[in-house]
Amino acid sequence: MSEPLCPHCLQPLRGRYEGNCPHCGRSLENRNPEGALPLGTQLAGRYTIGTYLSADGDGLAYRGILNEEKKFVLIKEYFPVTLCNGRSPEGALMPKEGKEVLFKTSRMDFKDLYDDLHNLTPATGLNTILDVMEENNTVYAVEESEKGMTLTHYLSLRSRTLTPAEARTLLQPVMEGVALLHKSGLIHRGICPDNILLPIDGTARLTGYGTLALRTGGSELKSQLYPGYAAPEQYSAAEFSGRYTDVYALAAVCYKMVTGQTPVAAPQRKVRDSLESAHSLEAGVPTWFSQVLACALRLDPARRMQTVPELMSALTDPNVANAMFERGDNQISTRKIMAVSLVVIFILAVLLFWSLLGGRSDDKPTPIPTPAENSEEGASSYEEIETIPDLVGKRYLTEIKDSDLYAGYRIVMTEQNSSEVAQGVVISQDPLAGTLKTEENQIIRLVVSKGPNLVEMPDILGFTQANAIKQLDERGIQYRMQVVENDGTFAEGCVAKTDVVAGTKFDAGKTIVNVFIAGERDDTLVASTASSEEETDSGDSQAE
Repeated sequence: MSEPLCPHCLQPLRGRYEGNCPHCGRSLENRNPEGALPLGTQLAGRYTIGTYLSADGDGLAYRGILNEEKKFVLIKEYFPVTLCNGRSPEGALMPKEGKEVLFKTSRMDFKDLYDDLHNLTPATGLNTILDVMEENNTVYAVEESEKGMTLTHYLSLRSRTLTPAEARTLLQPVMEGVALLHKSGLIHRGICPDNILLPIDGTARLTGYGTLALRTGGSELKSQLYPGYAAPEQYSAAEFSGRYTDVYALAAVCYKMVTGQTPVAAPQRKVRDSLESAHSLEAGVPTWFSQVLACALRLDPARRMQTVPELMSALTDPNVANAMFERGDNQISTRKIMAVSLVVIFILAVLLFWSLLGGRSDDKPTPIPTPAENSEEGASSYEEIETIPDLVGKRYLTEIKDSDLYAGYRIVMTEQNSSEVAQGVVISQDPLAGTLKTEENQIIRLVVSKGPNLVEMPDILGFTQANAIKQLDERGIQYRMQVVENDGTFAEGCVAKTDVVAGTKFDAGKTIVNVFIAGERDDTLVASTASSEEETDSGDSQAE
């Protein structure tokens, strides 16, 4: 076992961690928070735990020391707070009762991830994992620690945005690293300026590795998502992430670099997509470059750019980008376009010939020859024509999903509330029914009804108008605001009444709630009300 080192000056310490370092004079007192490993803890006889740095859903991060080489490292300890009851006096993690199996399986996920990264790194654009070890009923990953700054800090120091060429050059090694991750079957899911390091001497590197559960909303761990950079599919455990998830994040980082603005967060975009193009925010960004970013930032994963090499090529060469846009989302096969075009041209030629001929003298119409009657090539082309089926009105689960009728298509389904269409029934499709099928496994995007959006009316009586609007907007409730006379019962500008009783459930797509706001206090009405009350009291007294 190597001799422990001072966590400040890396000089050997002869004795216990107490008092001050005899070399640098700095305190060796343990100030790490309760539950974290104490300062000076030895791991595997090779590493010294330094100061606590941060925590996320996966665990804790410490500044550490590689004793033998006398250099600083980053040590990550698997410690999921949602699954643990803390640690024993000996330092071993103790899973919560009933969470033992989940703790063990998620710990395996953590170890598998860092084992894969250990085998993959060092690599261009990726921060290196130096070691992975098991101790204290948990797993530790040791990552290199380089002097430098994060991309977030770098951008905050700049007086202007980066040009597209500068952004592309800076991100190039990171993109190469992500492409290597994908080739190895790994997805990062946490790409953002905070997790891109700019060493003092060297190219940009990606760090911030995390498990799938950490980077997925609604998972068993406390999730860590980066608004503006996390793709929409990461906000639901029911949706799948893939290479396209990292493509979204890389494009978002590039967008930030060339515009100076963080993209609108995905959940907000799904409600109302207000993301402005990079070109509209920064005139110096070429239109083609802006279009590439927009393509990579699409909310629908099926319509998004799919791979990092595609993104790198499109951001580098305007000719590649323009060719991609000319090709369109579905990348239509040139051969099939030619086949369909030949059939159409042939039929038009026959019709033109017939109109010039003007019909036979016996007034009997000459039948228009079909492609099959004129050439084998024409027949072959004609047979290739296939149109998109009509799926609107069909039940997705029983009539479409897993049906052999649509085996030649890739069905992509999203859901949407509808007051008119029954739950589970297709509302719309893209491409439309009857459109020519242009490629094998062509994508058909379906919007399927989730049924009416039933919401509960909140109790907003007495709320200010601003707070009432916030409550209604959060629930997606449509409303009309009307000002009514105020007899002094309510404060001015507050809700006096609504025409839907609090607690009532209703269809937000059909019902518009009338909200009545108390106007300026009317002293005449107040006086009149008071007078009426006095007369009533007087009458009651006389009656007695």
